[in-house]
Amino acid sequence: MLLPKKQKFRRQFRGRMKGNSQRGAELSFGEFGLKAQDRAWVSSRQIEAARKAITHHTKRGGKLWIRIFPDKPVTQKGQGIRMGRGKGAVDHYAAVVTPGRMIFEISGVSKEQAKEAFRLAGHKLPIKTSFVSE
Repeated sequence: MLLPKKQKFRRQFRGRMKGNSQRGAELSFGEFGLKAQDRAWVSSRQIEAARKAITHHTKRGGKLWIRIFPDKPVTQKGQGIRMGRGKGAVDHYAAVVTPGRMIFEISGVSKEQAKEAFRLAGHKLPIKTSFVSE
């Protein structure tokens, strides 16, 4: 799973996810892409599950680019812990995804194969996605 090697601060505020994606909204590397239509936090487990679905369907053919990285620490307090006592420990890492963001790109496979692979990957993600081609 993906996670940052090093961070300046261990915990982060939740923040707001307003607006659409300005950067990372175009195809940069591959011929086909999977674009986000909603906004959400996508955990590193979900990214990995989607990546596995794509590589399994394409039978490891072509080249795959992951355009998002989970660099936001998400904290979780233990079950049965009373209110107060500070912020919880880091549970997992998530990527902040806003509408228009390119999540995956692929090249070296047919359009039908890429479309089906991205459809399968989209089911693993907590957001609505769309297929994009050049």
